[in-house]
Amino acid sequence: MFERPKTLFAVAVALSFAVSKFSGGVNPYYYDIILSIGINIILAVSLNLVNGHTGQFSLGHAGFMAAGAYTAAAFTTFVPPHHIATTLFFLLALFAGGLAAALAGLAVGVPSLRLKGDYLAIVTLGFGQIIVVILQNIDAVGASRGFSVASGYTNFFWTYFFAALTVYVIVHLVDSTYGRGFLAVRDDEIAADAMGINTTKYKVVAFTLGAFFAGIAGGLYAHFKQFISPDGFDFFKSVDIVVMVILGGMGNTAGVIFAAVLLTILPEWLRTVSGCTFLPHWLRDVAQNRMILYSLLLIVLMLTRPQGLFGDARLFRRTPKFKKP
Repeated sequence: MFERPKTLFAVAVALSFAVSKFSGGVNPYYYDIILSIGINIILAVSLNLVNGHTGQFSLGHAGFMAAGAYTAAAFTTFVPPHHIATTLFFLLALFAGGLAAALAGLAVGVPSLRLKGDYLAIVTLGFGQIIVVILQNIDAVGASRGFSVASGYTNFFWTYFFAALTVYVIVHLVDSTYGRGFLAVRDDEIAADAMGINTTKYKVVAFTLGAFFAGIAGGLYAHFKQFISPDGFDFFKSVDIVVMVILGGMGNTAGVIFAAVLLTILPEWLRTVSGCTFLPHWLRDVAQNRMILYSLLLIVLMLTRPQGLFGDARLFRRTPKFKKP
């Protein structure tokens, strides 16, 4: 029977492979934006598992991205390849980054996910900042000076392959029998606990899996930018990811993807407008205050659409299978 997520995943991988063959002639500035969109999709969709589908509120996602970025970068810099194919070596580095981030997520999740609401948000924010501070004091990876990555393995194909894989895994997980536990925790944690669902276990699993994909995104980011600094994974980066989830609609995968694309392009578009000499002065002056304008747009959207741009509508849904009696 036709299953939309599987089809979309196959189409996304095929398109990524086809487009990657022609990406060499793309303007570097636009190429940077395109890859940033793919990385932000991974971050937003993975955080949506925690904040949207499981109903928790995490503010430390950038910390897990940092753990993955530094681990993957250190892997390709300090570990000799031993005649391993470049592609396999890069994938091992990404897996190492994802695993490091997942372990960090597990270390954060086990003691803190018994908390709820604002208390959980504060604790995850604190743990995210702890990861950044630790990285600032590890001299082997540059400490506060930043860390230069030897090779830029990230390309269009790998970025969008992992973006498609993240969407596919999380959509299938949430739509599975096991994944209904996440939704039960989100809808009514007390009732779910009363029905025998181990709510803490589900929250830890969501937190760990979300952190794993954030680590993958961090590894892609490190091998794309080829220079990473702890300052790039601060509180404001976590807020950017949270805004993508809220703006797209909590628990709405399609909406979160759209918001990730929109909020990656919008600041760059405002920056471009502010530098266009052929535009009227008043329009350039408005665009030069792009951060104020950007913030006002977000405020207006949240006031007019508090449920997000797409609300509770869901695009990625598996077709239910019914057995004949």
